[in-house]
Amino acid sequence: MNQGKKIGVSGDQGSFSEEAGTLYANREGLDPDIAYCTDMEGVLSALENETIELGVFPVVNSRGGLVQMAFEAMGRHLFTLVDEVVLEVHQCLLTMPGMVKNTVTAIATHPQAIAQCEQYIKTELPHAQLIPWEDTAKAARDLRDGKLQPTTAVIAPARAATLYGLQILEKSIQDQHPNLTTFIVVKRYDHY
Repeated sequence: MNQGKKIGVSGDQGSFSEEAGTLYANREGLDPDIAYCTDMEGVLSALENETIELGVFPVVNSRGGLVQMAFEAMGRHLFTLVDEVVLEVHQCLLTMPGMVKNTVTAIATHPQAIAQCEQYIKTELPHAQLIPWEDTAKAARDLRDGKLQPTTAVIAPARAATLYGLQILEKSIQDQHPNLTTFIVVKRYDHY
């Protein structure tokens, strides 16, 4: 492994962005020091402030389309594109331990996860209130920490269930298989 690189990801520990950042680092032989920047704005601000060396965030999904928040943040910052990582995303329905599906009253997750699981939600949880959250893994952490009602489910990676002590009610609930998300790897803008 090469020297450590400070890599900022748009998400919390257990997010798909963390997975994409780790995949990129492994592919490039880097020893990553991951910084959790919550969202794309956080990643690009951290690049400009030089608190990270590389940033990783999603830009498009095969089902959910363009990641609106990424393009909004990209319009406010200068950066240099380094690479891309395509990740097959498996969305899972997570709840507090002991919950069953018919007691779920709300679903908190990132708007992209809602878009990727739209048909599943309409069919399986049509009465659940949808609560947009800034990150899938952060929703899992916030459920564990009591910031969401205990009858709320989150749509997040399976790893988030392990990290935050939640149960996986169902795996691979995304509407499209494979469910591919393209993440970009960026660095600070170099002006000549």
